[in-house]
Amino acid sequence: MQIDSRLVGFVLGGFLAVFLVGILMNQLLELSKNDKIIIYQLLPRLFGNKNTTNKFYGSKEENGVGKFSDITPAALRGIKELGVTHIWYTGVIEHATMSDHTAWGIPLDDPDVVKGRAGSPYAIKDYYDVCPDLADDPAHRMAEFEALIERTHAEGLKVIIDLVPNHVARRYHSDAKPAGVADLGENDDPTQAFSPQNNFYYLPGKAFQVPAEYQLPAWLQIPGKDGFFDEYPAKATGNDVFSPAPSVHDWFETVKLNYGVNYFNNGSKHFDPLPNTWLKMRDILLFWAGKGVDGFRCDMAEMVPVEFWHWCIPQVKQQYPDLIFIAEIYNPAEYENYLYKGKFDYLYDKVGLYDTLKAIIQGRASANAITACWQSVNAFSNHMLRFLENHDEQRLASSFFAIDSFKGIPLMAVSALLGSGPVMVYFGQEVGEPAIGAEGFSGDDGRTTIFDFWGVPMHQRWMNGGRFDGGQLEDWQKSLRMRYAALLNFSRNNPAITNGALYDLQPANASSSGYDQVHQYAFLRFTKAQRLLVLVNFDAFNAKKFRLKIPQAAWQAMGVLAEKCLLKGVLFTQEEIICRPEQADREGIELSLPVLGTAVFQIAEVE
Repeated sequence: MQIDSRLVGFVLGGFLAVFLVGILMNQLLELSKNDKIIIYQLLPRLFGNKNTTNKFYGSKEENGVGKFSDITPAALRGIKELGVTHIWYTGVIEHATMSDHTAWGIPLDDPDVVKGRAGSPYAIKDYYDVCPDLADDPAHRMAEFEALIERTHAEGLKVIIDLVPNHVARRYHSDAKPAGVADLGENDDPTQAFSPQNNFYYLPGKAFQVPAEYQLPAWLQIPGKDGFFDEYPAKATGNDVFSPAPSVHDWFETVKLNYGVNYFNNGSKHFDPLPNTWLKMRDILLFWAGKGVDGFRCDMAEMVPVEFWHWCIPQVKQQYPDLIFIAEIYNPAEYENYLYKGKFDYLYDKVGLYDTLKAIIQGRASANAITACWQSVNAFSNHMLRFLENHDEQRLASSFFAIDSFKGIPLMAVSALLGSGPVMVYFGQEVGEPAIGAEGFSGDDGRTTIFDFWGVPMHQRWMNGGRFDGGQLEDWQKSLRMRYAALLNFSRNNPAITNGALYDLQPANASSSGYDQVHQYAFLRFTKAQRLLVLVNFDAFNAKKFRLKIPQAAWQAMGVLAEKCLLKGVLFTQEEIICRPEQADREGIELSLPVLGTAVFQIAEVE
């Protein structure tokens, strides 16, 4: 629920005028190559689901399920309006589920090692197939996914899917693999705890034990759910648990893949000859690239040895040079290693900027902390993927994060404008989805479930029965979505953002009159052709009136030699201010920001 008073100042007519002026200004600018990546993440299972039942632990018959075909040209055009360049289709590859697909020759999965009714998209059971639940005709499921790739490309968008290189479902079996391809584990020697040519790690003499804590609701009767899963010898669990009895909090539904690292012997490495898993995973990447996939988000990439990526990515790019590889990574000490040695194009900026922005909006950190974030990755800032939501994180509008979705606008302004690297939004974020309540396995945790069949209420308002025209959105949601569109399009279409330098104004304003360093952040982005001033106010209760100092060193860095400059509002403001650089350095420029306000000014010399 949004705060009514927050709607003041978000009058759609006035905002639309500002948005259109910004678009016009962009057309008049000297634009650089438009190469900033904007990713929109969606789960087809949830994205196209029109069913609003949302029964706790409901089946796909009760709660519905989205299909590849639901992602229509109209849906794609609506996504593209946000400024999106790439769509990350999450949960495409076939994974373990409680759904019955035996009619199409697919064996049932044991519910004792499936999370939720729909199953985890990260418990892959067949790397060469797609999820039958997502097809109108499961017998032609791959053709339906290929058609989605074609539709996406036809709208000028690119396709990203997950590669899950570290682990697979406990009962992995491919019935769609190409001729001559052996299954993962098919030729393993399970009497060996570790062998470089095994695909899995084994615990000889021990049987797998289903976590005792994994209990479904008493009223939910699932055939085959008996607390027993036949796995002997037990295999190591996906999150590096080398025990036959993982807990319910582990990735107990998965088994870890073996890349030649002997965890039973202090992590010794055995990479010559090449481990069999290396060859299999390379071939899987080539298979999907051959389908027209444009990039891979590599799940928990840092749990796979960097030597594998160093060997594999160049081989794949030799055949498909335009592919992009994104590493989900959380250890800053490994950033340079996985970027330069591992050959990744982009890395998650989660433990840096994401965590800092979340702490700022929750009042646990000062805006000054942003400076340390960009400084820590400054050498490769353009390779950091920034975001505020994804399937692993809590929704902005949830009670676990910010409650008010408009708090996300200044956060997204920093995420999108601070660097030239990619930025990502999660479906429903742009219309204020709060992820209220427990859906099934994951409970009420502020996240949209990835384990269950579910409808996403705020997103369904924009979907409007499959018309994807926002026909059911309330005014505050339309305003929010327009702000995301304005911001993301601006970030793509201005050379100062896509290719410019950064000058942080926070240190220069430590003692500026009225400047609130706890809740405000200011920086410059510039090229020779364009100079931009970005201002944000994270304060949800107080507007700001202040003097902003731009030091002489900043003017020199921007190449400004004029006696006077014009600050012309180009995003979220139409204000025009004449200033003198020497006055801005000494006294500061008088400015103001509304509650949760963002403003971008273009700086031009005045003759």
